[in-house]
Amino acid sequence: MSDQRPDKPLPPPPPPPQPITEFHIGEEFGTVKRNLPPAGIVLICIAAVALIVGIFAFTERAKPQGAGSINFVAPAEVPGQNMILAAITMTLRNTADKPLWIHTLKARLTTADDQTFDDNAASAVDLDRYFQAFPALKESSEPPLSPETKLPAGAAQRGTIIVGFKVTKEAFDRRKSLIVTIQPYDQVLPVVLK
Repeated sequence: MSDQRPDKPLPPPPPPPQPITEFHIGEEFGTVKRNLPPAGIVLICIAAVALIVGIFAFTERAKPQGAGSINFVAPAEVPGQNMILAAITMTLRNTADKPLWIHTLKARLTTADDQTFDDNAASAVDLDRYFQAFPALKESSEPPLSPETKLPAGAAQRGTIIVGFKVTKEAFDRRKSLIVTIQPYDQVLPVVLK
């Protein structure tokens, strides 16, 4: 007699074996080819970002807050010291929308043989003393232009500074350039007058 009972169904037959798929180790999914978009799209995006940054940098770059010119230079030789004092009369214009506060005034002399000499402007309260001692400095002079001077937006002001350089009068007269640099308090770029 058989042990089978008619009330229990037979288990289903096992599924047929799956065909073996080939696995290629060279086809990794963690590579640049699988994770990044096509190179053309990446290059277009980089170019667009560079263009936007370039336009922003160009339009927002620092600009000098003022402009102006050197109107007159009166030199006077200091006897026996191989030194020149120069009264520089200039015009300064505030080209910005806010007041310009002068922090420092400096002058740079470049001689014909490319030597440079720098000096800070003499104190404005000393100008009358210099004018008495060296009357040649007073020629075409204006009221002193000094640190802490406030120039309203859109305004212009003429003024004189006195500087000294360790050169002879002949070397000063043959100079290559004379530059006045005015540094405002709240600006990165100075105003340069030539």
